[in-house]
Parts: sequence; structure tokens; C-alpha cells
Amino acid sequence: MIENLMIKITNQALIMVLVLSAPVILTSMVVGLTISVLQAITQIQEQTLSMVPKLFATFIVIALSGYWIASLMVRFAQNLFYSFPNYVH
Repeated sequence: MIENLMIKITNQALIMVLVLSAPVILTSMVVGLTISVLQAITQIQEQTLSMVPKLFATFIVIALSGYWIASLMVRFAQNLFYSFPNYVH
């Protein structure tokens, strides 16, 4: 019984991590790919050139989606702690 419960909670937590990290990771991948294509076209092979745009894009996405990310994490924690007495039985 407790094993099934722990597996369920772990699955929910892992899915939440994937959902919450997806906007930041996808933005970083798209910006990195765009900069890489531009570097290939212009034949500029500077490694640090792709880091600054990815850094800015990541900060912007975190700033825009921070409230949504925090609200989902708080809701998950509240559900976990409110249902904890039911798990102990």
C-alpha cells in the first residue's frame, strides 16, 4: 500500500518537474539553435556568442512564467501536506 502511494507521489512530482521546466528548456534550445544557424551562415565561430542571448531569453521566460511555476509548486505541496494524514493511516 505505502509503496503504491510513494510511486504515485513520485510520478506526480516528476511530471510536474517536466512540465515546469519545459518552457525554460525549450526557449533555451530554440534560441541556441537560432544562434547556431546564424553562426554557421556567417562563419563566426565564437562559443560565448550563443550564451548571452540564451541567458537573456531564459531570464525573460522565468520572469514571465515565474508566477505560474510558483503557483503549481505551491498547489502540489498543499495537496501533499493536506492529504498527509490520509497517507499515514
